[in-house]
Amino acid sequence: MQQVTGKRILLVIINCIILLSLYAQDTLPKVTSGKVERISNFKSGFITPRHIDIWVPPGYPDSGKYEVLYMHDGQMLYDSANTWNKQAWEIDKVATKLMQSGRVKNFIVVGIWNGGQTRHSDYFPQKPFELLLNNTERDTITSQLQSAGRITTVFKPQSDNYLKFIVNELKPMIDKSYAVYTKPEHTFIAGSSMGGLISLYAVCEYPEVFGGAACLSTHWPGTFNVLNNPFPLAMQLYLTTQLPDSKDHRIYFDFGNQTLDALYPPLQKNVDDIMRAMKYNQTNWITYFDEGAEHSERAWRNRLHLPLLFLFSR
Repeated sequence: MQQVTGKRILLVIINCIILLSLYAQDTLPKVTSGKVERISNFKSGFITPRHIDIWVPPGYPDSGKYEVLYMHDGQMLYDSANTWNKQAWEIDKVATKLMQSGRVKNFIVVGIWNGGQTRHSDYFPQKPFELLLNNTERDTITSQLQSAGRITTVFKPQSDNYLKFIVNELKPMIDKSYAVYTKPEHTFIAGSSMGGLISLYAVCEYPEVFGGAACLSTHWPGTFNVLNNPFPLAMQLYLTTQLPDSKDHRIYFDFGNQTLDALYPPLQKNVDDIMRAMKYNQTNWITYFDEGAEHSERAWRNRLHLPLLFLFSR
């Protein structure tokens, strides 16, 4: 009887998550300032269709042209009432406060929804994965992701196609439809966890498109296990040759040390060593340690002002 009851409870929870997801897909997020405009199920030749939620600040477009921040996991950015965990970045609130204080330039946010089941393959840096020496190492990544319940088949990253979607399809539409600057010094990309990883990969693969990246709680393991995991070293090797020129790019990292963030301190230290070796310094690179912070939208919201000031400071 207890087993049957447990299954019923699990079924109710799953149904609630599905209903909430469906509700969020059909409902525009509520924001405290500015407004959100949605492109529903943006059709792409590279990835699965998904919503794009574009936030413009109060007064847009009266202040001339605006900078652009592309952000991953777009369904988690604005309205906690519409998210699966009832948390959100609340970037509309944080950004408006900074703009109205005159501390940052005016910018819009292009929130790209993740693809649900395709999220991990969309966000997993593809070329570092291809640096893995043999099938055994690649099979280890597959096994670790399967054990974590993230995939059910052989893992194959699709992040190169995801970035092609942003660069070749989404950005041209934004540049044409909104009052924005288009050059890399005005174009940035940001995300957290796997979204942080793909943001760094984006600025490495397309330094002529993105002038900087904000990588919050960057998920350096790629999987959810650091033991016998070949990916962090592959990513570090990739960075030694592919980091963009420090003279005209800015990169922000941060991390906590609770929940999933507890995996990151030693891996971030290795990346910091690479950044120094590649001539990055305090003018174009920040790594911020948020003591006691967990892996959550709540934690990222609390320190969101830091990367925004770093990227958009007047």
